[in-house]
Amino acid sequence: MDRTAKADLVSTLNGVFTTNAVVVVAHYKGLTVADMQKLRAQMKQAGATVKVAKNRLASIALDGTDVASIKPLLKGPTLLAYSSDPVAAAKVAVDFAKTNDKLVILGGAMGTTALNPDGVKALATLPSLDELRGKLVGLIQAPATKIAQVVNAPAAKLARVFGAYAKKDEAA
Repeated sequence: MDRTAKADLVSTLNGVFTTNAVVVVAHYKGLTVADMQKLRAQMKQAGATVKVAKNRLASIALDGTDVASIKPLLKGPTLLAYSSDPVAAAKVAVDFAKTNDKLVILGGAMGTTALNPDGVKALATLPSLDELRGKLVGLIQAPATKIAQVVNAPAAKLARVFGAYAKKDEAA
């Protein structure tokens, strides 16, 4: 790789580290190409990305970013998983590590907060941003639905009473 390609990669990684909410670092030694493709596909489906970069270039790109706390984790064959959703990358990485023991989660960072492997696992148990939005919409809609039911209840009761009188008159 020549100097310009290295400079481009460093600037790209610096942009990744400054714009994404969470970065997870893991060792991938022993993963097959098929396993890596499967991991990349799962990450892409969740809205996250996996990148394998030279540790030296990644540590240069970390300078001046909020996630600079992951620099000591960049030793050996490491991969970087990142996403703008604070939960997506951690959730996919932890799920993949459960089924494939060759992926070892070393830690990560969420903003300025450094995460150890247990912190990444705890982050993975949280609901995703879309799930939280769905719950919030459900909470907002529930009172409106109840109000509509209460307002419509007297009218429904009145309609049933008129219907009962109508049937009584028809039967007589």
